Amino acid sequence: MIAVLFDGIVYGLQLSLLAVGLTLIFGLGGVLNLAHGQFAVIAAIFTWLLMGKGVVAPVAAGLGILIAGVVGLIIDRLLLLPAYRLKGDSRLLLALMLTLGLAFVIEGGITYRFPQAELSLLLPIPMIKVLGVVIRTASLVVALGSILVLLSLLLFLKRTGLGKAIRSIIQNEEGAELCGIDPARMRTLIFIFGSLIAGLVGITQGLSASLGPQAGFELTIFALIVAVVGGVRSINGTLAAGILLGVVHAFTSYFVGAYMTYIILLATAIFTVLIRPSGLFGRWT
Repeated sequence: MIAVLFDGIVYGLQLSLLAVGLTLIFGLGGVLNLAHGQFAVIAAIFTWLLMGKGVVAPVAAGLGILIAGVVGLIIDRLLLLPAYRLKGDSRLLLALMLTLGLAFVIEGGITYRFPQAELSLLLPIPMIKVLGVVIRTASLVVALGSILVLLSLLLFLKRTGLGKAIRSIIQNEEGAELCGIDPARMRTLIFIFGSLIAGLVGITQGLSASLGPQAGFELTIFALIVAVVGGVRSINGTLAAGILLGVVHAFTSYFVGAYMTYIILLATAIFTVLIRPSGLFGRWT
């Protein structure tokens, strides 16, 4: 049970990491990126391709994440510009349609071109013993890496001038613009950053399990569930919700099976929203 709990925490940290990018993009740009999980797939597939050409795994993974960020920049500057020109619900709805179409295009293109692609990374030492419990080395690496990235992100937003500028736009875009902060530039920066984080999650998925061309929609759905449960404008809530749902996912998969896991996760999300409509933490913290 300890091993199952640890696997759940590890998976939850990955969900938190993925959902944080989605939360930042929504909070800053007012758009929900339904192709968010596809950036994880892009990083994983490009890593798989580069490794197939003889590039060592760490370098291939770094390049795969970088490519996900470059694709994010292109999407933000080209596809989402019409949405950014709108306000409120109109921006949200147009962005939903644009990113949903993008998700289908990316998945269809990758599946057509690389139908057998699947990223699976193996570490030299597969298992280690921690406090008498045998755990996978990859899970430990993923957990530590996710915690490091999340803590670095929190420190960045709370302690740096750029992070404070981003938070000020989220709280009051017009006021921040009057203070000389460029919202468009910050939106682009955050979209790139969110794409890089999603790419990192694609690599960690390859370490802890495997990731193929059709995993994008599942990752996006899980990220949306975590964001809604945690509060779509709260990073702390996203972190807590990710770990909670990761543990629920691990135990329901172990005792019930994968099919019922999705139903139980959705039921957990619905129950949480009924009790706390704004999520676990309904504000930016």
